[in-house]
Amino acid sequence: MALVSFLIPCLMISTDIAYSCQNTDDFVGTSSPGDIIIGGLFAVHNEMLHPEEHPIKPVIQSCASFEIQVFLQTLAMIHAIEMVNNSTLLPGVTLGYEIYDTCAEVTKTMASTLRFLSKFNSSKDVVEFKCNYSDYIPRIKAVIGASYSEVSMAVSRLLALQLIPQVSPASSAEILSDKIRFPSFLRTVPSDFYQTRAMAHLICESGWNWIGVIATDDDNGRFAVESFGVQAMANNICIAFKEMLPAYLSDNTFNAKVNQAIEKIVKENKVNVIVVFMRQFHVLKLFNKAIEKNVNKIWIASDNWSAAVKISTIPNIKQLGTVVGFGFKSGNISPFHDFLRTLHEKPTENNKFLHEYIMLLSVCAHLEYHDFQMCISSQFQENLLQNAENKHQIWRDDFLIANTEPGFIHSTILAVHAIAHAIKRQCKHRNCKDPSAFTPWELLEELKKVTVLDDDKEIKFDSKGDMNTNYDVFLWKEIDGHMKITTMAEYNPEKGYFIFEDKEKEKEFLDLKNVQSTCSQHCRPGEMKKVTESPHTCCYECVYCPENHYSNQTDMDNCYQCNNRTYWAPVNSATCYRKTIHFLSWTEWFAMFLLLLSALGIALILSISVIFTKNLNTPVVKASGGLTVCYIILFSHFLIFLSTVFFIGEPTELKCKTRQAVFGISFTLCVSCILIKSLKILLAFSFDPKLQNFLKSIYKPIPIVVTCTGIQVIICTFWLIFRTPTVKQNFSIPRAIILECNEGSIVAFGMMLGYIAALAFICFIFAFKGRKLPENYNEAKFITFGMLIYFIAWIVFIPVYATTFGKYVPAVEIIVVLISNYGILCCTFLPKCYVIIYKQETNTKSAFLKMIYTYSSKSAGSVTVSRISLDSKSSSSRVTTSDSCKSEKTSANRNCHFQVPGQRLINGKVLPKSTARTLSRKRLSSI
Repeated sequence: MALVSFLIPCLMISTDIAYSCQNTDDFVGTSSPGDIIIGGLFAVHNEMLHPEEHPIKPVIQSCASFEIQVFLQTLAMIHAIEMVNNSTLLPGVTLGYEIYDTCAEVTKTMASTLRFLSKFNSSKDVVEFKCNYSDYIPRIKAVIGASYSEVSMAVSRLLALQLIPQVSPASSAEILSDKIRFPSFLRTVPSDFYQTRAMAHLICESGWNWIGVIATDDDNGRFAVESFGVQAMANNICIAFKEMLPAYLSDNTFNAKVNQAIEKIVKENKVNVIVVFMRQFHVLKLFNKAIEKNVNKIWIASDNWSAAVKISTIPNIKQLGTVVGFGFKSGNISPFHDFLRTLHEKPTENNKFLHEYIMLLSVCAHLEYHDFQMCISSQFQENLLQNAENKHQIWRDDFLIANTEPGFIHSTILAVHAIAHAIKRQCKHRNCKDPSAFTPWELLEELKKVTVLDDDKEIKFDSKGDMNTNYDVFLWKEIDGHMKITTMAEYNPEKGYFIFEDKEKEKEFLDLKNVQSTCSQHCRPGEMKKVTESPHTCCYECVYCPENHYSNQTDMDNCYQCNNRTYWAPVNSATCYRKTIHFLSWTEWFAMFLLLLSALGIALILSISVIFTKNLNTPVVKASGGLTVCYIILFSHFLIFLSTVFFIGEPTELKCKTRQAVFGISFTLCVSCILIKSLKILLAFSFDPKLQNFLKSIYKPIPIVVTCTGIQVIICTFWLIFRTPTVKQNFSIPRAIILECNEGSIVAFGMMLGYIAALAFICFIFAFKGRKLPENYNEAKFITFGMLIYFIAWIVFIPVYATTFGKYVPAVEIIVVLISNYGILCCTFLPKCYVIIYKQETNTKSAFLKMIYTYSSKSAGSVTVSRISLDSKSSSSRVTTSDSCKSEKTSANRNCHFQVPGQRLINGKVLPKSTARTLSRKRLSSI
């Protein structure tokens, strides 16, 4: 490769070799006669020899700076035409060519294009002006070229006048796909749209978002930068700076612009990736200056220079960093290499480019051997020493092959083959040896439909006139001390992905990610970007995602909110977590404790039932209303304890509907039965005839129980029908979902509890009136105490229930249910059980008669005393009861009767002892 680096300066020397234009034939760089002529436009030289800043005379200047790569493209065109002529593709028809040097300058190219438009066989190259060129036969049938998009745009506008097909193997500007402005333009390479998208894809995949762009200030550079800007924006890539260099090296400001670009690169120390859309000779100038300034970056090369050997062999090129480029997909060009090896046998009379190349080669070959050896790579030394006498021939062949850019060579050959296949279709029924057999515009129509085989793959022009072949992704690597251009991957522009030959190539691609080129550090998952005052979206701060938000990728603009209320996320989270479902579980110790209390209550009920059943005929059991009433009350207590089961475990629709209804109806049944007992006791021990008559009129046990319980059943039924309880998800706790029962209607819930409270209050009033019963049989007092426990429990329950939240809300209701149920159960039955078990001597009929008789006697005495006390207070003088009776007429004073032991006083009348005992038995039986 050192040989290449040595020869390049030689071939760019401005000498008198460049041909001046004396007549129109001097325009032609190389030509060959044929039945059908194809024109060629290539920038074999890259600048004008003596450019004038402000030209006075319309003189076409000569060219300088020989471009070996473009020279090879002209050879590829010649080689492809010769292959067609030597094949059976166009039997009896010979293709000729005329190739012109554009010097990479539009004005020079226009002169060549005008000659293409001149009429066939016109001795003076006259271009006729006509309103209709349908029958016009120009000098050529098609044009291959030009090398640069800016030149192709100008050429295409002229050729469109006669719709002469133009097939470019290199011009890739996106605007050339516009068939309204460039109707006759086609190309065998993809549009820059795909190249810039591939670049943006590469940059995005590598994690870079802060880059610089350098381009030439011409149509090609401006369009490329514009297209890349759109692709960069779509991939969240920010362009830190854009530097545009003059399109021509002869521009006086060129060096100053290069220095300015280098200073910008050095200044922007966070920018480690530079995208370069420039011609090869521009890149040479830029890189030489960058090497001087020790610039080390990653350079993204466009197709113009990605495979340029003359750039890769710049001394100390490895100091620049890494070069990754995109080039046109190449095919099998080994026949072209064989053509180059026989190039010395070709005549140079009609090929000025070849003649110039040989002359420049001779100049460089006569350098001293020491200098010559310095520029030859180690791989060429052995061959040169073994073939010393044939040194010049080896040097020339290997040099051309080493400088071949396969993508451009392949696309040039494709262009020739496409035109040849289109000509074949035209010549099926025509004599194509006659130049007027068909016109260029007819060839253009066939060319749009032609299909060409490329490595056994059919390709054709799309509706925009482009051949969307794949891109080769090049990586410049140092191998054995020399920079080599290797193919790292292949990029499919239509599908938009990279294709790697093996794992090693893929690893090379992944290694690019080790270089950072970002304005800000990447925001990690769990963070989001916070835009700063910078106008670029790539410059930001990273802030944590708030609670219930997450980001699962790097550099996210916003954090996502967790999908729904069933998920949550902490601050700085990279994912959402499903909220924990909370409810009063069977396995929790508190729930187990409450269930144990309920189980103990049920066990207590069963024990009481056994005790009462065994003592069925005892006065205590009979006085309790009998076994039937006791069983109903005990059964309601059992249901109340059982209802607590529906408050534990995962809430379901059935549980929510069942638990309150079972509790409400059961408790109502219990209180209704106790209410009947309270009425019965009050009725049995009441001495007020009016109260007794009233109590007797309302004392209907079965209707009262059925009515009281039925009202509660109606309340619960309407509740379940119209506002039925449902399962509700409570989201009040940030990281959990509490499954609970929504009571459906607070009003219905309140009516149910209020109705129970009203019955309990009535029961309490009746029981309170009968609280002064015999000591050994004071059931009303215990009922009163039980009702007090109920009221206290439920009064406390209301504020606690209203202020409690979470899974323990059901536990609060279970506790108050257990307290009230235990209170009423214990107060109602435990005193009786105590008497049955431990006071058996009092649990006899005689004991009960004696106790009631004694209570009745005391009650009667207390009534008499109270009446005497009232009369004494009404008397004006304070005298004793006996004196008062003496002073008044006994017959007129009904209150002057004295009770003696064994007597019963009713309404002021003293009953005999036998009558009092009979009344006691009746009260016992009523109880």
